[in-house]
Amino acid sequence: MFDRHEGGENAILVHVDYSTKVMGDNREELDEFIELVTSADITILDMVTTKRQAPHAKLYLGKGKMQDLADAVKLHQADVVLFNHSLTPAQERNIEEFCQCRVVDRIGLILDIFAQRAVTYEGKLQVELAQLKHMSTRLIRGWTHLERQKGGIGLRGPGETQLETDRRLLRGRIKNIENRLDKVSMQRNQGRRSRSRAEVPTVSLVGYTNAGKSSLFNQITGAKVFVEDKLFATLDPTLRRVEVAPGQAVILADTVGFIRHLPHDLVAAFRATLEETREADLLLHVIDYADPSWLEKAESVEKVLTDIGAGKVPLVKVMNKVDLLSDIKTGVMYNEHQEIEEIRVSAKTAKGIEALLAAIAGLVAGDRVICNITIPPELGKLRGLLFHLEAIRQETYLDDGSLQLSINLAVSDWQRLKQNLHLDLDQYKDPK
Repeated sequence: MFDRHEGGENAILVHVDYSTKVMGDNREELDEFIELVTSADITILDMVTTKRQAPHAKLYLGKGKMQDLADAVKLHQADVVLFNHSLTPAQERNIEEFCQCRVVDRIGLILDIFAQRAVTYEGKLQVELAQLKHMSTRLIRGWTHLERQKGGIGLRGPGETQLETDRRLLRGRIKNIENRLDKVSMQRNQGRRSRSRAEVPTVSLVGYTNAGKSSLFNQITGAKVFVEDKLFATLDPTLRRVEVAPGQAVILADTVGFIRHLPHDLVAAFRATLEETREADLLLHVIDYADPSWLEKAESVEKVLTDIGAGKVPLVKVMNKVDLLSDIKTGVMYNEHQEIEEIRVSAKTAKGIEALLAAIAGLVAGDRVICNITIPPELGKLRGLLFHLEAIRQETYLDDGSLQLSINLAVSDWQRLKQNLHLDLDQYKDPK
């Protein structure tokens, strides 16, 4: 669509260390940047670091440090320069001209990782939408062909410049993708409504990228969701039905991981996916307990949850990877009010998983009917309905032909059975 230097997989990294007084929480971490680059399967040739009070308006770096960067590009014959910061379109253009090399900022890098990971039709649409929105602000790059009107046989058009044509094509493609994603969102809403009618609670795993959400999901559900020690290994949400207690099921959702300063275009593009988080009955905030900076990352996740409208959904912290720590017990930890403060587990060794499931069952249970009932043979329809609701934990046939059932179901389902069968079902409850 427009001319730029060719990219590649051999990169020179650029990181500016700002003081906390100047940038506050907006400072980017170097370790996380290196992890992002590694996750994108990019070879690191060299790294240029410096300290500044504020970015240079034109080149982001000072002229001396920019010359060092250009020399490093020439020396290593690098394909791309990766900045651990957000660059303006003008800064990207100026740096590319100075270094004669493709330049990608932090947002572009994250978008590239997402493009690599997208598997499903929806995921690919979401990534393309975010990429196009990011690209639309970077069409003016100083390449002269963008400012020329088209000419020649087959190219004479309505008198618009190449730049105007590119913008029009982008707008059309963005609108097309947004319409497709709206259809996907409607399908997801239908699925949620059906689950709501069946009164199956949804529990969504959220957390910083690479905290172990997919490993925990696989351990609980027995699924085989892709797991790798890389950032953003999971993009497409996966849902599975799980029995957390006898007769009590939930829908467990594995979702995309969060990261500090997640690009706004990406959040907007993934709105259909993030609705699984916003509409959940319970959020399990999975935290890498072995990560020294887990507290800061947890705060970043909770900020993103607030930004996407999920700040008021009940949330429980699940401290994962305790197997990497010594003298840390697994299980449920309570505060002085006997409320769950956190649940410590190891997705790798499965320790603490049973305690986690029991805690989930208690948190999403609501009001339930848990009792034994004895019904006559002619109420076989009631038995069938209870089986359909997965409410029967145990059944025993008695000598007189009647059937004793141990049941566990929601009060609302119990009341609905009473209405549909026009029976006072309480009379069949066994005395305690």
